[in-house]
Amino acid sequence: MGSKFILGTTFFLFLISFSIKARAADFDIKKYGAKADGKTDDSQAINRAWKEACASTTPSTVLIAKGNYMAGPVKFQGPCKAPVSIRVEGTLQAPAEPEKLKSQDGWVVFRNIDGLTVSGGGTFDGQGSIAWSKNDCAKTGKCNSLPINIRFSGLTNSHIQNITSSNSKLFHINVLNCKNVTLQHVIITAPGESLNTDGIHIGRSSNINITGAEIKTGDDCISLGDGSQQINIEKVKCGPGHGISIGSLGRYHDEQPVTGVTVRNCTISNTSNGVRVKTWPASPNGVASDLHFEDIIMENVKTSPVLIDQEYCPNGQCQAKIPSKVKISNVSFKNIRGTSADPVVVKLACSKGIPCQNVQISDIHLTYNGKNGAATSVCTNVKPTMTGQIFPPACAKTAALR
Repeated sequence: MGSKFILGTTFFLFLISFSIKARAADFDIKKYGAKADGKTDDSQAINRAWKEACASTTPSTVLIAKGNYMAGPVKFQGPCKAPVSIRVEGTLQAPAEPEKLKSQDGWVVFRNIDGLTVSGGGTFDGQGSIAWSKNDCAKTGKCNSLPINIRFSGLTNSHIQNITSSNSKLFHINVLNCKNVTLQHVIITAPGESLNTDGIHIGRSSNINITGAEIKTGDDCISLGDGSQQINIEKVKCGPGHGISIGSLGRYHDEQPVTGVTVRNCTISNTSNGVRVKTWPASPNGVASDLHFEDIIMENVKTSPVLIDQEYCPNGQCQAKIPSKVKISNVSFKNIRGTSADPVVVKLACSKGIPCQNVQISDIHLTYNGKNGAATSVCTNVKPTMTGQIFPPACAKTAALR
C-alpha cells in the first residue's frame, strides 16, 4: 500500500512538473548566441529567441539573464500563437552614437502582440548623452532621426512591470494604438537637462493604467496625445521633468478626442510644471473632456502647478492670436496642495473661441515660496465651480468670457 502511494505521488509530481514546463517554455537568449559582454551586438540572438517563442503554441518566456547586452534595433513582432513573457534581468544597451539608430521608429519595439508581459527588474539603457548634445528638435520640431527607447504599438491585454528605462535618446516609453495595458512599478531616469525625453507618452490608446512609476527626466513625466481614452494614472513620483500633461493638442488635423483621464495620488517635485492641459492656438476642432486631477502633492513646482493653457506656443511656432478650437469640458482639480516657485499657482487660460465648460476646483492649498508677493490665481474665459477650502482664492484675477 505504501509503495503504491509513493509511486502514485511521484507520478503525480512528474505530471505537474511536465505540465509547468509545457505551459511555460523558456527561450534563453544565451542559447541563441548572446555574448553579454557589452561589446558584441546581441540583437540577432534576441530576435531569434523571440521568433521561436512567438511561434510556440504554449505560453513561453524569453529570458535575458543578468549581464550587459549591446543591441542595435530590436523588434518583438507579433501576432504570436500564445502569450509570451519577456523577462529582462540584465541591462540592454543601445549604441551611443545616434547615427547607428538613425531613422528607426524605436530602439526596442513591441508590435501587435496580445497577452505580452515584460518584467524582470532589468534596464533598457538608451545611452542618450551624445544625442542630447546634437538634439535641436525642440526648436525645429523635427525629431524623426532619434529613436524612442521602448515603443509599444498595437498591444492588447498586456502587463509591463518592474523595468527601468534610462537615458533615452528621445521619449523613454511610447504607447500607441494599444488597449488594456498596465504599466506598473516602472522606473524612468534621465538628467533634467536631457531634451525631449518624455517619460511615458500615450496616444490613440484606451484602458491604459500607470501605477507606482518613478520618473525623473527632461520633459513631461507623462504626456497624453490625441486619442487617449480611459487613462488611469496613480501613485506616480515625478521630478525633475515637466510634470504630467494632457497634450499638447490641436496641432494637427483629424486628432481623436481625449476623454476619461484620471490622475490621482501623485507627487510632483522640482518640475517646471505641475498638472496641465495644453492646446495650440489656431487649432482645428478637437475635444478634451472628463479630465480629473486629485490628491496631488506639489513640491517647488516652477510654473503654475495647476494649469490649463490654450495658448500653448513654444518657441513662437504658431499663430498665437487665433484662438484654439479644442473644446475642454468636465475638468476637475481636487485636493491639490504644496508649494510653487511661481506666484501664479493656478492659471486657467481657456480659449476665447470655445471657453472651457464645467471646470471644478475643490480643496486647493498652494503656497508661493518666493520672496516677493503672495500666491494668486488667474482665470481667462472660464467660470469654474469652487467648493471646499481654496487657497489662494480661485480666479483672484479674471477675464470675462468673450
